[in-house]
Amino acid sequence: MSVLSKRMAKYIVPQVAMKNGLYPYFRVIDSEQDTEVIINGKHVLMFGSNSYLGLTNHPKVKEAAKKAIDKYGTGCAGSSFLNGTLRLHKELEARLADFVNKEEAIVFSTGFQVNLGVISSITGRNDYILIDEYDHASIIEGTRLSFSKIKKFRHNDPSSLEKELKDCDHGYVKLIVVDGIFSMEGNIVKLPEIVSLAEKYDACVMVDDAHSLGVIGEQGRGTASHFGLTDKVHLIMGTFSKSLASVGGFIASDRDTINYLRHHARSLIFSASMPPASAASVIAALDIILSEPERITKLWENTNYALNGFKQLGFDTGFSESPIIPIFVRDDTKTFKFTIRLLEESIFVNPVVSPAVNSDSSLIRFSLMATHTREQIDFALDKFEKTGKEMGIIH
Repeated sequence: MSVLSKRMAKYIVPQVAMKNGLYPYFRVIDSEQDTEVIINGKHVLMFGSNSYLGLTNHPKVKEAAKKAIDKYGTGCAGSSFLNGTLRLHKELEARLADFVNKEEAIVFSTGFQVNLGVISSITGRNDYILIDEYDHASIIEGTRLSFSKIKKFRHNDPSSLEKELKDCDHGYVKLIVVDGIFSMEGNIVKLPEIVSLAEKYDACVMVDDAHSLGVIGEQGRGTASHFGLTDKVHLIMGTFSKSLASVGGFIASDRDTINYLRHHARSLIFSASMPPASAASVIAALDIILSEPERITKLWENTNYALNGFKQLGFDTGFSESPIIPIFVRDDTKTFKFTIRLLEESIFVNPVVSPAVNSDSSLIRFSLMATHTREQIDFALDKFEKTGKEMGIIH
């Protein structure tokens, strides 16, 4: 047995959790991703999805994907840098640039690859990248591939950011990278204060709008739009696996920056381009977002109703101000148990435990969709109350 094999064999954390009935991952779904799904033949309400606008099953989105397959096939058999650029990709890039009010955009195969490729390539060896301590894992991985100096500031704390900016040498690029809506905590970044500091210290700002597009801003255009600061944000990143009902991601900026990234972002150059069906799905989703603004309105009605409901029941929801509602349990084992018990009560939610967060900040991540009904939310609140009291999480 090799050294590697011996090391791999020692990792038994998942097996122990399974044996104790506390393993909540890789749950198999036998239906479409909707407000209700089927797991092991049982109908379960889905409150763990990122499909904020409920477009993954929209007839127009599915039809667009089918037509793209008929015309282009199932894949591109190469990177966009070489043989994998379709006219469909160029159309999507133009639509995305227009949507977020930037000159140009590039599409990547996944959102993770966007952050990996952009952050690792855009700054040089003596430059600085400053990140919020709660930024998404893809941002962190991008910094690890960068040769730049990395500085981390306290979560959503402009004073902490300013302290780090003061410590940066003059004359070098300073790139501040933040989530628009933080994916675990559900709060919105303090973008006005961050932009103000960026101007003061000659820095640039990149916003990861994975959880913001289709949720905040004019017609769902994201965080910079939400604060009226689009012209002040140098780079806007987004994913297609949330509101845009597909898979992939993009970066948008001015023409010169996009030109540089097209020729330096290794995760773009050395990855196969996104499948035709995925690209067509996003275009259709953008059409729906712009033509059906009532979806965003409904999403926020559901969000406010559920958030108020959880607070009235006595749950700790932190500082959430979005369709991502954290239910803080603050104990890893109890969080797993809570997740399993809720599934037994026909509620699907996601546990977030260490090392994703500190063990004393473990939580249940409850996500709303525009297509959830009031009855479904009430059912979930009832099951949360019942299970929360059983486990001593609320009284």
